[in-house]
Amino acid sequence: MLRGNANELVGAFASLLLATAAAAQPAQPVPTASSPVSDLLASSSSITIGNGHIVAHIAPPGPNAFYRGTRFDQAGVVTSLTLKGREFYGPWFDRTAPQVLDYTYDATGAVVGGPDSATSGPVEEFAPLDFAPRPGLFVKIGVGVLRQPDNQAYDHYRHYKVEDPGTWTISPSQAGVTFIQTLKNGETAYTYEKILRFEPGKPQLIIEHRLTNTGSRAINTSVYDHNFLRLVHGNVGTQVTFPFPLTVATNQPPSDLIRVEGRALSYLRPMKPKERISFLVTGFGETAADYDIVIRAGGAGVDIKGDQPITRLNVFSIDKVQSVEPYIALDIAPGQEKRWSYTYTFTAPG
Repeated sequence: MLRGNANELVGAFASLLLATAAAAQPAQPVPTASSPVSDLLASSSSITIGNGHIVAHIAPPGPNAFYRGTRFDQAGVVTSLTLKGREFYGPWFDRTAPQVLDYTYDATGAVVGGPDSATSGPVEEFAPLDFAPRPGLFVKIGVGVLRQPDNQAYDHYRHYKVEDPGTWTISPSQAGVTFIQTLKNGETAYTYEKILRFEPGKPQLIIEHRLTNTGSRAINTSVYDHNFLRLVHGNVGTQVTFPFPLTVATNQPPSDLIRVEGRALSYLRPMKPKERISFLVTGFGETAADYDIVIRAGGAGVDIKGDQPITRLNVFSIDKVQSVEPYIALDIAPGQEKRWSYTYTFTAPG
């Protein structure tokens, strides 16, 4: 239900635009030229953290960033995370090309990612702040102040010019790294802190956030985690379990591919090259208890727990990646702050 002042209505409408776009993909031509993702990894800065159980490579924002788009939060991009030799995250695309929107395939069948979707790991996307369908400036948390050049609606597949990335402070340690972004655009201003850390002695990654509203305008937005998980090629045998009975709300997936039964959805066969699914599920309640997602495949898995209620829940997959995308709402008055966190517990055989 929409309620409250104009800022809240704008935030809710922007969230709706973002969530709707997540289920659709733009039509686009095959790119004429592209670069292997290995080139991007080789030219990118990286921070290595570990706790004796898990090792991860974290790509920070900056001029040598692995992720250089304007769709996702640029802080804490996980380009690799291994437990007992098992890889959980990494690039799900083979090549990159600047003219691609989202992703496509080249003549050889390789996945080509565009600059605004070519990322990896449990990466997050905030709905835009201050956006209007006319020329001007708007804000994406974790990215910066962006320029809207025309009267088109917001499109998270589109690459926007970054006018001001804000000020970033990055503090790594052996088992974690802290990112802090401070930014101001007129009445909108904030300090955004994001920490990725491994729990001592456990195969567990904790992602903590604190968003402080330092401006004079309320921050009303949403954020979801795309969770680009790579357990089994084709996702065959993957099972995703929730604390609540599932109902598919939109875009019913093929019955020979996905079975939804009770609290779980299962992948019955390998996904085909170029096959894509994206659908909403419902059944969650109004408490954080329903943010408890268990994913298993090939003897490995991850349990994802959040400390906020889910407001929207999407499932996305191609043959190279499986994603469960829970949304949460953020409503922060001037001078106030919001904290939230996700806990990832990994399992692997051997």
